[in-house]
Amino acid sequence: MKITPSHLAAIMRCQDATARLWADPLNNACDRFQITTPLRLAAFLAQIGHESTRLTRMVENLNYSAAGLMIQWKDRFDAELAAECARKPERIANIAYGGRMGNTAPGDGWKFRGRGLIQITGKNNYIACGAALQLDLLTHPELLERPQHAAMSAAWFWDGMNLNALADAGDIQNIGSLISTGRRGRVPNGAEERKALYQVALKALA
Repeated sequence: MKITPSHLAAIMRCQDATARLWADPLNNACDRFQITTPLRLAAFLAQIGHESTRLTRMVENLNYSAAGLMIQWKDRFDAELAAECARKPERIANIAYGGRMGNTAPGDGWKFRGRGLIQITGKNNYIACGAALQLDLLTHPELLERPQHAAMSAAWFWDGMNLNALADAGDIQNIGSLISTGRRGRVPNGAEERKALYQVALKALA
């Protein structure tokens, strides 16, 4: 099954120009990774819709308040550090992501912050994604902001997490949980929007 601009406009409630921009990159990515049935497409589009603010944001928004930092990364920010770093995205990224996911050099947290339709995050994931898609993401991480690579990286991640199987079973909760938290059985960020987008996508693709 192919995604049309009309499908995207209906599901994402985006402008026609945005829908036209994304239709071909999404079809190419979905074809490559067998995201081609209505169930799989509905689940995939629901997740990328939430993760990318309905196809409008390709780079992670790290403009957190102090309170938000203590909720999102309570193991990395105490009250004093959260107050100091609030609304400073680069500083936040380097603290939140530094020393993990392969981020070892100063500034790696910011350089390898989330990008793409499903936000690829961390140097190790950029290396793996770059190898799979034949892209030099270590030197040019911003390539994941381009539509063709943003879509392909999302489908690559989806395939690597074996999310087609969960989509076939209609297990939207765990798809969101794996994407958002890395584990099953948790409540993902934006759980209600993910579910709502899924229901709209199912109807649009029927």
